[in-house]
Amino acid sequence: MAQPKGTVVLAYSGGLDTSCILVWLKEQGYDVIAYLANIGQKEDFEAARKKALALGAKKVYIEDISREFVEEFIWPAVQAGALYEDRYLLGTALARPCIARKLVEIAQREGAQYVAHGATGKGNDQVRFELTCYALCPKIKVVAPWRLPEFYQRFPGRRELMDYAKKHGIPVPVTPQTPWSMDENLMHISYEAGILENPKNQAPAGLYTKTRDPATSPDTPDVLEINFERGVPVKVTNAGDGATRCSALELFVYLNDIAGKHGVGRIDIVENRFVGMKSRGIYETPAGTILYHAHLDIEAFTMDREVRKIKQGLALKFSELVYNGFWHSPECEFLRECIGRSQEAVVGTVHLSVFKGQVYILGRESPRSLYNEELVSMNVQGDYEPADATGFININSLRLKEYHRLLSKVTVKQDE
Repeated sequence: MAQPKGTVVLAYSGGLDTSCILVWLKEQGYDVIAYLANIGQKEDFEAARKKALALGAKKVYIEDISREFVEEFIWPAVQAGALYEDRYLLGTALARPCIARKLVEIAQREGAQYVAHGATGKGNDQVRFELTCYALCPKIKVVAPWRLPEFYQRFPGRRELMDYAKKHGIPVPVTPQTPWSMDENLMHISYEAGILENPKNQAPAGLYTKTRDPATSPDTPDVLEINFERGVPVKVTNAGDGATRCSALELFVYLNDIAGKHGVGRIDIVENRFVGMKSRGIYETPAGTILYHAHLDIEAFTMDREVRKIKQGLALKFSELVYNGFWHSPECEFLRECIGRSQEAVVGTVHLSVFKGQVYILGRESPRSLYNEELVSMNVQGDYEPADATGFININSLRLKEYHRLLSKVTVKQDE
């Protein structure tokens, strides 16, 4: 029998890995409190509670953090127009600090010295979980079994985990496992590992769970109006049936349903992990994809050109920080403040169509628009003197003339 080591709060999913970790932690002498985050995934939470208790958890917390996930994590990402490496909408990366924040809260409430998680030693999630934990509770100690030789050498593969589960009475899935791993939250679902590790392999037809195949999606689009205030969606209206959603969580869930029905939000990418390796991931981000395009449109309509250039640079850095797990860093907090300030005038309504895997912008309107129809019209001169453009062009061409004058001199010299 191992010496008592104190209390550990385990980020528990109810799956095979964290169930085995729960029992293994008890073998090491820990009192285990299981914490299961409800962050919008499809899960039988009551069954997971019973399972954790049956495996020896001293207590089980099931915390619904879906609303705070949308309001405090997804909305800042929408304001930023956050994209990692031009394509990834950061669904997992945004969820981890939200989950880990509650993990720390529970540890502090229970007086636990330790927290534990089931993230692997090769991925980004270990960094995201632990940077959040250390930022919010510097004295916390983290137990990461998949980085401990005594654990990963004992369980080099899934077969050893299954054998351990059978030996210790841990329920083993009856249905065949999909040959890839999945991680789901309200914003997205990711698929990786297994047969997907070969980047040449096409995603099997039955892989996707949040979105329909665009080829078999409805032949009639859904036309939506999305209202924004300070760069955040506050209302969505379906022009077809008049359905409206206003609260953050209900609005996001509704857009997930609409986008999923039309096959919107699928990507298959190879990305650069923070730990230094490339990995292949397949993602479905239905509502997030609609909101990215809608926000992009209303922002371009209402934001000054030079401010937007600076904001785009901030968004690039923000996306990198979120991906790498630095949500609670001072630099990320600073960027959120700056981006939030840039969104004060991002107000208005975007009209769009969702159809066959695509989001089509149909129009936009805003009381804070910088678009001047009279000024830009080809039919009205407005408050603009076309003759002024001659000087504008001359001044801007000066630099180009000088560059090519020097270039021609250099070319002549080289030819001599």
